[in-house]
Amino acid sequence: MKSFFGSDLLLNNESAKKIYSEVKDLPIIDYHCHLDQYKIKDDAKFQNIGELWLAGDHYKWRAMRLSGVGEELITGSASWREKFRAYASVLPKLAGNPLYYWTHMELQQVFGIFEPLSEESADRIFDAANEKLQNISVSTLLRQYKVEFVATTDDPCDDLVAHGKYGGTLVAPTFRPDKLFTLDEAYLRRLGETAGEDVSTLNGLLKAVEKRLLYFISRGCRISDHGFCRFAQYYVTHSIAEKLYSERKSLSEEQKEALFGYLLVELARLYKKHHIIMQLHFAVTRNINGPMFTKCGADAGFDVIADRSPIQNVIQFFQQLSDEERPETILYTLNDSELPALACLTGAFRHVKMGAAWWFNDTKEGIRKNLSTIAEYSALGTSYGMLTDSRSFSSYARFDFFRRILSDYLGSLVEKGEYDLSAAYETAKNISYYNIKEALQL
Repeated sequence: MKSFFGSDLLLNNESAKKIYSEVKDLPIIDYHCHLDQYKIKDDAKFQNIGELWLAGDHYKWRAMRLSGVGEELITGSASWREKFRAYASVLPKLAGNPLYYWTHMELQQVFGIFEPLSEESADRIFDAANEKLQNISVSTLLRQYKVEFVATTDDPCDDLVAHGKYGGTLVAPTFRPDKLFTLDEAYLRRLGETAGEDVSTLNGLLKAVEKRLLYFISRGCRISDHGFCRFAQYYVTHSIAEKLYSERKSLSEEQKEALFGYLLVELARLYKKHHIIMQLHFAVTRNINGPMFTKCGADAGFDVIADRSPIQNVIQFFQQLSDEERPETILYTLNDSELPALACLTGAFRHVKMGAAWWFNDTKEGIRKNLSTIAEYSALGTSYGMLTDSRSFSSYARFDFFRRILSDYLGSLVEKGEYDLSAAYETAKNISYYNIKEALQL
């Protein structure tokens, strides 16, 4: 029997261990996350491990709700010690859940604590971790994990004053214009005022968006992001889009979808023009529990996997763009039943890649499924690898989790005589670090 979370965790053969030794110490490029850039700028510290782990982690909140913990101990006013005890009490129930892995990897890597977390050990671990936290700040964690690049998630209207180089870490904004697609009048006015453009017409709106994108680029932006449920079914000409935009207060759902499709295509062209990578996150339904959304707000654990986006709609989007107009594009689906179709699609359109196993899929088996599907239907060696998609500064243990699974996947092919070990070394290093470094021109 292997030791609890020992050095060979998730590495099930000798080739996997050799491959892992080549990637485990590589720096980290976190090209999609929700970290707070102001905490990086201010080199924030944490009151205790409860705040570090539980202040905004909807993965943990969901697990606690699933185990019957009351909301007072999740998002309520209970003390951090009480919340930590509640989380510790449910952790033994999470066999196979990524939280069980991440929790114990963070305890070992950040705090040097090798004891399993449970209700019995909760107070002991809480106190020991807090003792260590006295000498840990945001910059400590970024240095420990060798984080070279962090791409935060930012609205086009944000001022970006906190982005920059801090120690060895470049903190850059990500252009995330999701609010633009709501056609909310107050937001459109704010966008126009921020850009200094009249957005009452579609042309004015597009000018405002490009001006803000150029400002983002001046602050280090190299990547954009979009989150939506599914791709549009309808696409329209510029003249029709102008008319739809002028009538935006009274559009039908079908007309809104057509305008969304038009705007997404125009943004793609802008990204290509200015050498910005485009990320597309889809197949998600958000805030499905109305009363709890009212109580807790967004990103609190009430988003779920949606139906897969009809592949014909995805094809239609890419058909709007020639190879010369299409930016480097990364696809992330929350519904992994569509992985084969999407991975296959990446071979039909240049500059399109499948992204990492996203959100509910960044589990041990979800990551393996993502890797094997890309390998079988696309080209695994071109993958951009892992990202945290996290709000927690201790979540960089997830890169180690991914690198171990990647090494084990490649190692299993080597062990069966199906892949060359030297090629596996190079593939693992490229996926873990070099591919995304080159794409971002770091």
